[in-house]
Amino acid sequence: MGIKQKILHIRENTSVFKGRTIHDFAMITLGSFLTVIGAHFFKFPNNFSFGGVTGLSVMIGYVSTLSPGQANVIINVFLLLVGFVTLGKSFGLKTIYATIVISVGLSLLDIFYPVITPLTGEPFLELLYAVALPGIGAAILFQVNSSGGGTDIIALILKKYFSINIGNALLVADCFIVIASYFVFGVETFLLSTMGMFTKSLVVDNYVYRLNLSKVYNVVCDDPEPVCKFIQKTIHRGATISECEGAFTHQKRYNVMTVLKPHQGNLLQKYLDKTAPNSFITITNTSEIIGKGFHR
Repeated sequence: MGIKQKILHIRENTSVFKGRTIHDFAMITLGSFLTVIGAHFFKFPNNFSFGGVTGLSVMIGYVSTLSPGQANVIINVFLLLVGFVTLGKSFGLKTIYATIVISVGLSLLDIFYPVITPLTGEPFLELLYAVALPGIGAAILFQVNSSGGGTDIIALILKKYFSINIGNALLVADCFIVIASYFVFGVETFLLSTMGMFTKSLVVDNYVYRLNLSKVYNVVCDDPEPVCKFIQKTIHRGATISECEGAFTHQKRYNVMTVLKPHQGNLLQKYLDKTAPNSFITITNTSEIIGKGFHR
C-alpha cells in the first residue's frame, strides 16, 4: 500500500470513528432524556423503588442523615470506579456523560418544574410510564456500550462474567432494593415496585432485541455475481458464496448468505423479485451477530 493510499485509509477510518462517536453520544443523550422524564414525573412522586440507585438513595435518605442526592453521588462514584476497572475506559467515559446528563436534567426539572405529588390518581398508569420510559432509555444506552450508572453497571458486569442477558442481570441487581422498599414504604409500594421490576427487565430485553435485530438471508440462485454486486455496491454489505446442488434435479446452484438490517433486507427482496424471481430465499431473524459492521 502506497503512502497516499495509507493516508486515505487513515482519513477514512478517522471519519468513520468521528461519525460513530457523534452517533453514540446523540443516542446517549436521547436515552438519558427518556430516563430523566420517566424518573422525575412518574417514579419519584410515587416512591416507586423497582431498583436503581435512585430508589436505593431515597431509602438511604429516609433512614440516615444523608440526603438522597448525597447518597446517589457516593454510590454512583463507587460504581463508576468499578465500571472503569471491569468494563473498560470507553464505557466509563460514556457512562460519566450519561450520569451527568441525567443528574443535570433531574436538577433542572427539580428547580423549574418540581413534582411533589403524583400527576394522576392512577398508580398503575403512572407505573407504566415509570417503567417504559427509563426502560427504553436504558436499552438505548446499553446499545452504545454505556449506561445511566447505578445498578446498570452491576447488570453489565454480571452479563460480562456470567453470560446472562441484560434483563435478568438487572433483575438480580434490583431485587434487593425492591425487597427493602417493603420495610421502608409499606405493602402497596412494595407490590407496585415488584411489578415494575419484572416489567422493566422485559422492556429492556425486548427493546435491546429490537435495536439489534438483523436478518440472515440465504439466497439460492443460478448466478450469484449480480446478487453479490447489488449487496456490495448498493447496500454496502458483504456476502458469502457457496456451491450447492438440488436434491431432486442435481442441478448445480449457488447459495449467497448475507446479514442485513431489516430496511436493507427489503431492498434485497425487491431486487430479487425483479431480477431473480426463480431464486429460493430463506430469512432468519437474529440479534446476536459479532463482526465487522455489527457488534464490536
